[in-house]
Amino acid sequence: MSAEEAAILALIDTSHKGRTIDPTQVARAVYQGDQPDGWRRCLPAVRQAAIHLARTGQISIYRKGKPIDPNGFKGVYRLGKPVAMPDIQGAEPDADDGER
Repeated sequence: MSAEEAAILALIDTSHKGRTIDPTQVARAVYQGDQPDGWRRCLPAVRQAAIHLARTGQISIYRKGKPIDPNGFKGVYRLGKPVAMPDIQGAEPDADDGER
């Protein structure tokens, strides 16, 4: 497990009940240098770690308060406890799937 993944899981675990975390918190937690804005260089690694954890179901990635598909999102996001992802295909259930 990478340092970014460990930091994500630790910060989510210690966040208030139901609260999400900002990826910049993770970048600041793992940054080892002494440059004031050096943590920004960690953001791509944090994003990749978040995607990996979301794909394995350990966390969820949120945008505008709603869980999103980790396989293709853009923009501002937050990280939180996992939730069941809705069917992203939007497929209708088969007529055969109903109760009989």
